[in-house]
Amino acid sequence: MTTIRCGAMLMTAAMLALAGCTESDGGSASCAGLVTYDSRGYLPTAKSVFEVGERLGTATIEECDDTPDDSGDGIPESRTGAYRIKGVDPAEGIAVGDSPADAAPMAVHR
Repeated sequence: MTTIRCGAMLMTAAMLALAGCTESDGGSASCAGLVTYDSRGYLPTAKSVFEVGERLGTATIEECDDTPDDSGDGIPESRTGAYRIKGVDPAEGIAVGDSPADAAPMAVHR
């Protein structure tokens, strides 16, 4: 198991939320950063200290083009590793990344 602190987590979280998972002008939240695993949706969380456990499987980083008038193509769908967060039920939160050292915490999206 690997204990992750801010450094590596921030890089992965930034990659997952390139377009941000924020509300702008009081509107609805962006789709960027949405990850699915085991039929549940997860969004990045601000948890900064957590311990990555065993690999659970593969998570899907959902395609996102929440700015259709922008000339960019948005974020294409991709796959990454899903990992248990020690002490957290995967139905509530997981860590995602290409390796345990790069995994960022995600909380279930309700």
